[in-house]
Amino acid sequence: MKYIVITSKHHDGFAMWPTKVNDYNIMDATPWHHDPMKDLRAACDKQGIKFGFYYSQAFDWGNSNAPGNDWDYKNPGGDKLIGGKNWWETKPEFMASARKYVDGKSIPQIRELIKLYHPDILWFDTAGKLPPSENLRIMKAIREMDQHVVISGRLVSGWGDYADTTDRPANFPPHSGDWEGIPTTDESYGWNKFDTSHKPPSHFIQLLAKSAARGGNLLLNIGPMGDGNIDSKDVVILKGIVDWWKVNGESIRGTTRTPLPVQTWGESTRKSNMLYLHVFNWPTNGKLIVGGLKANPTRAFILSKLVMGINLDISSLYLKTARLNPLDVIIDIPTKAPDKVDSIIALECVGDIQADTNRLLQPEFPSETLRAFDGELHGGLKFGPGKKTDDVVMNWTKENQSVTWSVRLEKAATYEVAANYTAPEGSDGGAFAVSFGSQTLKGEVKSGTNQTGSLGRVSLAPGSFEMKVAATKINGGELFRLRHLELKPVAR
Repeated sequence: MKYIVITSKHHDGFAMWPTKVNDYNIMDATPWHHDPMKDLRAACDKQGIKFGFYYSQAFDWGNSNAPGNDWDYKNPGGDKLIGGKNWWETKPEFMASARKYVDGKSIPQIRELIKLYHPDILWFDTAGKLPPSENLRIMKAIREMDQHVVISGRLVSGWGDYADTTDRPANFPPHSGDWEGIPTTDESYGWNKFDTSHKPPSHFIQLLAKSAARGGNLLLNIGPMGDGNIDSKDVVILKGIVDWWKVNGESIRGTTRTPLPVQTWGESTRKSNMLYLHVFNWPTNGKLIVGGLKANPTRAFILSKLVMGINLDISSLYLKTARLNPLDVIIDIPTKAPDKVDSIIALECVGDIQADTNRLLQPEFPSETLRAFDGELHGGLKFGPGKKTDDVVMNWTKENQSVTWSVRLEKAATYEVAANYTAPEGSDGGAFAVSFGSQTLKGEVKSGTNQTGSLGRVSLAPGSFEMKVAATKINGGELFRLRHLELKPVAR
C-alpha cells in the first residue's frame, strides 16, 4: 500500500477532525474528544505512506443550504433530482444558498484540512450535485493554499490531477492518462451488516492486473464497523491480497500499460523491457503462447519461484522460450499453475517491446471471451461504467453502429458462438449480426438482464480478420447492451 484516503466528512456532514466551523465533529460531539486524523497522519509519515482525505463537498444532510439535502428540505441537488440533473439551470434561485454553503462550510473546512494535516491527496465526490462554477471555486481555494496536493477527478471534470472511474468495477474500458478504479469489498462503502456480498480475494487480485494492464490503479474501499474494528470478512480479503502481493507485487508496482493485445489466458503488464504475464487460465498442455509479441525474449521465469528461492541460481529457473512465427512466442511451462488465481511469468525482451495489435485466438483453451470493453466502438456507441451490471456497451440506437475486434488465427478452428448482453424491455425481436470476415451469424434479441444467446457455429481459416457485431433491426429504441462474445472451440 502506497497511499490511504480516509473520510474526513461524508454526506451526513459530520467532521472526523476538530473543525472550528461548527461543533458537529468528533472532538466536540463525542465523548472521545480525540483527533484520529492527527494520529493517522503521523502513522502514515512513519510508514512512508501518502495520506489523503475524502471530503463530500456538496451533500450535507444537516445543513439547510447544502444542495444535497433533500431529506429535510426541498433542496435541488439531492438524489430526488428536484429541478433535474442540472438544477442550477432550472432552480437558479437556490444558487445563493449553495454559494453560502460553499463559502461557509466546504471551503473553510477544506482549508482547515490542508493547514492542519498537509494531505497529499484530496478526494472529492458527487461533483454533479454542485454547479461547475462552485466546484471550480473550491479548486481555486485549494490551489491558493497548496500547489502540490493531488486533486482527484471528481471535483471539476477534466481538471483533476487524475481520473476517478467507476465505483465497484468488474471490468475496465480503455482510459487514457492516469486513472483509478474504486472497488469495495462488498457492495457497500460504509459498513453494512446486511451486505453479505463480499467478493473473494481472487476478484481483487485479478482486478489489480486488469487495471495495471490498462495503465490504472485501484483504491480499495473498506468500511470499518461501528466500534472501529475491521470486519473479519474484510480481513480475509486483505490477507488473501497480501499473500499474493508478497510474492508477485513486482508485477504491479511501478509497471505501465501493456503493449500486448488482450490474451486468452489473462493480462500483462510492463516495466521497461520486462513483461509480466498474468496467467489467470493456466494452460494444461505445458505451453504458453504470447500472442502479438514481436520483440525477442532473452529469458523467462516464474516470478514466485525467484522470490521464494533463497541463494538460488536464477539460471536454473529459466523457462525455455522459442519464436513460433514473427508475431508469437511460446514458453514451456509446468503443467500445474504456481498460483490458482494469477500466476506471474516474467519475460525479459531485447530492446523496446513492439507488439501486433491483433488479438490471437487460441482454440487450445476451453473458451475465448471477447469483452465489448476490449473492442473498438463505431457510430457513437459508449462504454458503460464497468460495474458487474454495466460492463457493457451502451447507446445502441442506430443500425450503423457496431463493435469490432481485430483478431488472428494461426490454425483453422471451429467455434460455437454466443453473445452475452442486457436488453431493455420492449427490445424483444430486435436482430443483430456477428461477422467473422466474410462469414456471418445472426441473432435475435431477448429482453432481460445478463442474457446469453447461442448464435451457432462458425469454421474459420487461419489468418487475420475483423469480428464485428452490428444491428440489423432495433425494437424499443435500443438494440441491447453488449457485454461480450464467447467462442467455444469444437473438435474438428
